Amino acid sequence: MSQIIKVGMAELKVARHPAILTTLGLGSCIGIALYDRINKNIGMVHIMLPSSSIATASANRAKFADTGIHDLLEEMKRIGSDVRNIVAKIAGGAQMFAFATNNDSMKIGQRNTEATKAVLAGYRIPIIAEDTGGNYGRTIELSSEDGSLKVKTIGFGIKYL
Repeated sequence: MSQIIKVGMAELKVARHPAILTTLGLGSCIGIALYDRINKNIGMVHIMLPSSSIATASANRAKFADTGIHDLLEEMKRIGSDVRNIVAKIAGGAQMFAFATNNDSMKIGQRNTEATKAVLAGYRIPIIAEDTGGNYGRTIELSSEDGSLKVKTIGFGIKYL
């Protein structure tokens, strides 16, 4: 029986097999799910914003794509993962509200998605599946058994990535 570990908003967690990591309420936020294909370690971070460049020194690093992914990878290494064995799946990045302006700064979901992809590319971690965009929230569950990512969406049901 796998232990289910909750990952809150602007939080990151890692776990050894057998485990399930879950995060709720991904709107414009992104859930980044990492899976080590060799030893079945898993990690997840629930980021809220694309870049820590706007942050104060005391800010929570898991809130941002750049620092959150970096710290998640460090935690995965700490429990025995090699970055070369890690693949990623991402979900979220929705545009939850309609704005009357075309101001890109309001498109947080899209900016989060782009930042997440850029950071993962910088670490040479392949994104093997994604469920991003749209205008609806998601809840995700990452299984250490096979790296499957269960995506639950109100009105759209459940799918596995």
